[in-house]
Amino acid sequence: MIPLKDNIPSYRKPVINYFIIFLNTLVFIYQYFILSSRFEIEHFIHKFGFTPYMFLNEFPLSSYTILTSMFLHGGFMHFLGNMWFLYIFGDNVEDRYGHIKYFIVYILSGVAAVLLQFIINPLSVIPMIGASGAISGVLGSYFVFYPSAGVVTFIPFGLFSRIVVLPAVIFLGLWFIFQFLSGTQSLAIQAVLGRELGGVAYFAHIGGFLCGLITAILSKKRRRIKAYWRYL
Repeated sequence: MIPLKDNIPSYRKPVINYFIIFLNTLVFIYQYFILSSRFEIEHFIHKFGFTPYMFLNEFPLSSYTILTSMFLHGGFMHFLGNMWFLYIFGDNVEDRYGHIKYFIVYILSGVAAVLLQFIINPLSVIPMIGASGAISGVLGSYFVFYPSAGVVTFIPFGLFSRIVVLPAVIFLGLWFIFQFLSGTQSLAIQAVLGRELGGVAYFAHIGGFLCGLITAILSKKRRRIKAYWRYL
């Protein structure tokens, strides 16, 4: 499923969301257009991507990669997909949190994503890169704040492809279920083969989503408590 747009307007300019997209774009341009060889790109990824085994053995020297890994991507489609999701869902979440809190939640979600993936596979020697974990936190918050929002969705299925409007709770719920099932499947395959596999870090998506979801729930409760005392 590919989201095309939602039907919730934002009332403030999402300057932080634009800044995050801009920063990711700059890093992507440097990574794939300024670096001159495949060797340099791979060295860049190994230096700034998050590698669980290195983090385990070189802490705290390698802890900076928790943050830097959020701004690297493995190719154009990886970059484009992440930025597209952030563009569609991020403006409304920033509207709800406010600029500073949105940025904090974004970073915290990215950290939670990296740490959950680390807990699942602490001996992995494959660098983890991408903004997906942090963006998953944005999706988790959107799930709480705007469950009834309509998400215009393209469902690719050959001749039977359709564009439909799905409630956000359905779209994001299905997205989360897919991440969970794919993550457990990858663990099962890894256990059978006896070696780790590359590909998508599904548990990073799960960690980021849960962080954003919990933060949004706590934020809503705090607002209700404030309202109660204001009008008592």
